[in-house]
Amino acid sequence: MSSPSSQSSLYLSGVEEMAEALSSRSYDLISGDKVKQLLLHRSENALDDLEPFRDSWSRMPLDSYMADGGRYRRRRHATLSAPRAGAGYRVEPHQPHYQGLDYNNLNGGVARHYEPFEDEILRGRTMDSLLTLGCDVFGRLAPYSGWHVEAHQFRIEVDGEEVGLPTPEGVHRDGVTFVLMAMIGRANATGGESTVFDLDKQPVEKFALTDLLDVALVNDERVYHGVTPIEQIDPAAPASRDVLVITYRHKP
Repeated sequence: MSSPSSQSSLYLSGVEEMAEALSSRSYDLISGDKVKQLLLHRSENALDDLEPFRDSWSRMPLDSYMADGGRYRRRRHATLSAPRAGAGYRVEPHQPHYQGLDYNNLNGGVARHYEPFEDEILRGRTMDSLLTLGCDVFGRLAPYSGWHVEAHQFRIEVDGEEVGLPTPEGVHRDGVTFVLMAMIGRANATGGESTVFDLDKQPVEKFALTDLLDVALVNDERVYHGVTPIEQIDPAAPASRDVLVITYRHKP
């Protein structure tokens, strides 16, 4: 059985590996199995509420700010902050989400007031583990920066009547510094393939987040990204794709 210190060393070496990959190519992909192992190296209780965490995606309200009139996206939002060098984070009072039209020409330009995360989910073990992972990785790349952090729960649904668009704004940047995207669940869904693009919007790599806790990290200042629509595998049953997105923006 590994000692706590050796487990911690395995976590830190994994964080360093992710930071190096992100630094060298501006994005990184980590399998769900590797993410689970890494989080459990940090704390044996890291994923104690994983199933309730996943179940919370089934209790989200519709996104009422879709300028395309779509009713295929459900969403919750939270705002947090973190000091420099990944030394923890805190939950901030709930506030609206805002993106300028330069970054989101479909839904940007307005303050969007989404329902908050359920408190027990936001403050639970799994969310803490993923938020801390982002702080630790990105803190190594920008050790003198504090962070404005926003977390987003997304569910894209398809029932045969609408196209399910994970990124209805198309190829885009989020207007932040770094982004962590984690797959939470897929049901009866195909598609949802992600592509990373360079600053000339030329494709660099295509991939799909398919398994639980598959994670993609991107440097939002250096690459664009987009996700293809999802479709039903069985046309007689609804399809869904659940993703957690956490953004980290430089904060003075």
